[in-house]
Amino acid sequence: MDRAQKEKVVEELGQIFESSGVVVVARYDGMTVAQMQDLRAEMRSVGGSVRVAKNRLAKIALDGKPCESIGKLLTGMTVLTYSEDPVAAAKIADAYAKKNDKFVILGGAMGNTALDPAGVKAVASMPSREELIASIVACIGAPAANIAGAIGAPASNIAGILSTLEEREAA
Repeated sequence: MDRAQKEKVVEELGQIFESSGVVVVARYDGMTVAQMQDLRAEMRSVGGSVRVAKNRLAKIALDGKPCESIGKLLTGMTVLTYSEDPVAAAKIADAYAKKNDKFVILGGAMGNTALDPAGVKAVASMPSREELIASIVACIGAPAANIAGAIGAPASNIAGILSTLEEREAA
């Protein structure tokens, strides 16, 4: 890799570290290509990504970034999983670590906050952005549904009474 390519990689990693809601660092010793592709596919399904980069270049890219604290985790064979959603990458990484013992979470960062493996698990247990939006919409929509039901109920009661009266007249 020549100097220009290294500068490009450092710039790309810098963008990742700045724009990601969460970055999880994990060790992937002994994982097969198929297992890594499976992890990438799972991460893509939630809008996240997986990146393997040279630790030295990643440490250079971390300089001055909010998640600079993860630099000490970058030793050996490490992989970065990240997403804009502050929970998605942690959720997938945690679930993948449970089913693949060769994928070991070392820690991560959520903005300025450094996360140890237990912190990543705690973030993974939180509801994702989509789940939060769905629950808020449900809370907002429930009173509207109740109002619509209350308004529609008298009309259906009147319609029921009228149909009963028509049946009596016909009999």
